[in-house]
Amino acid sequence: MDKRQKKRRTDSDRRAPTGLDSGLRCKIGRTVLGRRHSTMINSFCCQCHSQRGAAYAALLVMLLPVMWPALVSPLGHAFPSAFSEWSAPKPRHLSLLKGALQREFTNEQKSELWAPLAPQGWKPCVPSSSITGNPVKSTGYIQVFLDGGLNQQRMGICDAVAVAKILNATLVIPHLEVNPVWQDSSSFEEIYDVDHFINVLKDEISVVRELPSEYSWSTRDYYAIAIRATRIKTAPVHASASWYLENVLPVLQSYGIAAIAPFSHRLAFDNLPGELQRLRCKVNFRALAFVPHINALGEMLVKRLRYPGRAHSDEYIEEVVDENVSQGSGKYVTLHLRFDKDMAAHSACDFGGGKAERLALAKYRQVIWQGRVMNSQFTDEELRNQGRCPLTPEEIGLLLAALGFDSQTRLYLASHKVYGGEARISSLRKLFPLMENKKSLASSDELVKVEGKASLLAAVDYYVSIKSDVFISASPGNMHNAMVGHRTYENLKTIRPNMSLLGQLFLNKSLEWSEFQQRLYADHRGRQGQIRVRKPKQSIYTYPAPDCMCLG
Repeated sequence: MDKRQKKRRTDSDRRAPTGLDSGLRCKIGRTVLGRRHSTMINSFCCQCHSQRGAAYAALLVMLLPVMWPALVSPLGHAFPSAFSEWSAPKPRHLSLLKGALQREFTNEQKSELWAPLAPQGWKPCVPSSSITGNPVKSTGYIQVFLDGGLNQQRMGICDAVAVAKILNATLVIPHLEVNPVWQDSSSFEEIYDVDHFINVLKDEISVVRELPSEYSWSTRDYYAIAIRATRIKTAPVHASASWYLENVLPVLQSYGIAAIAPFSHRLAFDNLPGELQRLRCKVNFRALAFVPHINALGEMLVKRLRYPGRAHSDEYIEEVVDENVSQGSGKYVTLHLRFDKDMAAHSACDFGGGKAERLALAKYRQVIWQGRVMNSQFTDEELRNQGRCPLTPEEIGLLLAALGFDSQTRLYLASHKVYGGEARISSLRKLFPLMENKKSLASSDELVKVEGKASLLAAVDYYVSIKSDVFISASPGNMHNAMVGHRTYENLKTIRPNMSLLGQLFLNKSLEWSEFQQRLYADHRGRQGQIRVRKPKQSIYTYPAPDCMCLG
């Protein structure tokens, strides 16, 4: 071998990936393929010495659950954290599922189910003009840094406007932190129409897109590396208006700027002037409009749900009333599933995935929350009796079936990533075969502007949810709370599951479908959007009456 050949071989060795040991890869190949495929194994082992060896090994491991499912089960017992999501969970309520698949309802029941809510005596009372008077001379600039997902940040934006009003300060367009769960870095400008936001609030407070040059040093990075005199870290949860006047106003007067972080849930719901409460409502229901391309995508999905025969037509679809059309035609239900791994682990409940799933979720819970999940101190039965377990896709499907939704119901699934994948929602799909989501309704080209960005995808779901004939959530949370409040404000039908009753019924393994259906149907007739007046300490964003709504 001459010098040039030796040099090329040395360079190739340096570039070779440092993946699995080649002997280990060959063992995996023999374990999976067996002796009958010796030629393939030998070829595989030779390739392990090349640059492509690591790539082939990785591909083989990824294909294990698909091509050789028999191998996954023993591996799952040995390595539960790694393989728990490969094991398809079996239905937990087979008897109820069988009854639900044979369900029948009268036309009268279907008509009642789809009928819009009757007027309840309440109506929105937030005027479009100024609520609190024109802005006075600004005391300085207020910055807020908001964590959480789309709906938690939405509430924080409303609070930020109110705090700016309390302090007579100029609000800088809020900074949205990177979501630690979904790793989403979407900015305010990518989600909301900034010009609309500023214009709607121009008679209430001053809002600027960015700080003037003399304050350009006040950035998120600036506050992340040291203690700064202009950052307020001590704002208590549900702080009063007087707290801001006593603790933040002096900073504004001294420096001309104050940055509040963390800020989520940092303004009280009680003991505030009525005009400030109505200002928060004005922000939530008037000022926060999504950017045009999110609205356009959302409207396209709504039309495709209502008129499936014209699923991919961009033409304007005019609704045609036909007496022969069955009840529910042209209508759809939005289901916010909220069954991701983060939520499943935090709940500390058992979801039927066996020992492997329980161990995997317990490990994930410990890594993420380091023992700060109080639910883990209770048994699954205790948690279900208290209504503290989110409903699985199978269980929310059984509830919808018990309420009267039949197999022809068009169901829009609003969720990010379902823990357990398609296998987890198979029972739900059997009950509602016309179930859709963003990816089934729109092409990849149509989703390109929102794909991979959790907040933008959530904004599309928000739009489709607010337009739906019925909304239901599988468990309480920020999306549930925001949608309950917004749909209450618009007097739209919103089903609130009785989590405690459902938990108790699902624990009763001898319960027959007829009794299950009767109890849920009777209990939920009064849980479909009826106005509930806000009580002390409750959120104005979930219960907008009486702060945002008036009688008469």
